[in-house]
Amino acid sequence: MTIDTAFLSVGELAAGYRSGAFTPLDACRQAQDRLARLEPDLNAFIEPMTTEVLDQAKRLTQELRQGRDRGPLHGIPVAIKDIIDVADVRTTFATKAVPPRHAARDAECVARLRAAGAILFGKTNLLEFAAGVAHPAFGQTNNPHDRSRTAGGSSGGSAAAVAAGIVPLALGTDTGGSIRAPAAYCGVIGFKPSFAALSLDGVYPLSPSLDHLGLFARSSADASIAFSILNPGVAPARPSRKPLRLGIVGNQWNHRAVQAEVRAALDAARLSLERDGVPLTEIQLPDPAEMAAALLDILMPEAAAIHRSTMAKSADGFAPGTRDLLETGTTIPATRYIEAIEKQRRWFSAFESVMADLDAVIAPTVPFTAPDTDPALSTEGDDEIISLTHANLTGAPSVSLPLRTQGAMPVGLMLTAARNRDSDLLSICETIEGILSHTA
Repeated sequence: MTIDTAFLSVGELAAGYRSGAFTPLDACRQAQDRLARLEPDLNAFIEPMTTEVLDQAKRLTQELRQGRDRGPLHGIPVAIKDIIDVADVRTTFATKAVPPRHAARDAECVARLRAAGAILFGKTNLLEFAAGVAHPAFGQTNNPHDRSRTAGGSSGGSAAAVAAGIVPLALGTDTGGSIRAPAAYCGVIGFKPSFAALSLDGVYPLSPSLDHLGLFARSSADASIAFSILNPGVAPARPSRKPLRLGIVGNQWNHRAVQAEVRAALDAARLSLERDGVPLTEIQLPDPAEMAAALLDILMPEAAAIHRSTMAKSADGFAPGTRDLLETGTTIPATRYIEAIEKQRRWFSAFESVMADLDAVIAPTVPFTAPDTDPALSTEGDDEIISLTHANLTGAPSVSLPLRTQGAMPVGLMLTAARNRDSDLLSICETIEGILSHTA
């Protein structure tokens, strides 16, 4: 009898490979069949790399048979956001402003995955240049739970690929929540590590002061395994055994924008934590509207500078919304940009002080479930990024955990820790996953 490998964890796939229950080639064939059934309605992949995937799977299957074992990611399919270079595969950036570029070499993150035996399972759809708008030529990635809704952005293709059972892991980028928002909408783990914890070599920039490489997974344990491969300086995290000390971000948790179905899921999670004896201390972070404004005052000028020559040559190739964002970036005064950078530094120091007595803080990832289309960036403080911007501004590691909602659309619970406490944060997330699963 054929074993269905969709939705298996990294550990379950690895155990199946080594027991002989199935092979990396079996898993990839099943994944490609699943992708063919779901596309184009899902619209998660720009380049599925069909032939390359099977070639990799055959080689890695043979290696295991010959006794060569590259470790926990050997034969594990991983999807790659299409602003990340994969050697000899086109990178489109989901734009028509520039022609697709065939990378001469792998991005450093891709090279690490390849060396660890991971199977590079295609390039995923995204918002144009990760800047916040779906280009009409590529379209929106739709949500696996409801195809009439978005999977989120900008890393929506990667989130949808994991949520739909095509791959257990996927790479994304997060400049203002671009991993964690899609993770919340799609009901998967979205992990934005600390600033500079993962190399951005070979990853096309949006805003160098805010850009982070990160990943999607189905569990914190899987995210930890992948993180340890991408950052060899850390070991896979283990569930925390010490009593947790959590802060609850009052001005995000109780924000007026949080909708009723999200509120119900959050309050149920909070009750589960309290029943398990986890103390929750209410804290306040800077005003969400002020943080959103500061983030955009950094992001938009930096993005405009990066795309200046392309805008001069082929502005009509951009989606109108992307073009508007880049044009706005050229109008922001240098004094506003400098003031935003100063706030960023001040908020980093303030958050470090807050975290001196806490292991992590919790907040809603986004205040609503997946909308029909990707929300526009805003400084109103009532939109998608009310809780997301702080971790980008401070460079703190942050994870969106999926909450069970009994058949409704997914909701995300966001945990954020002090900078460079990435493994500790993943350990805490694994512990909380256990608490929430026992009380669901």
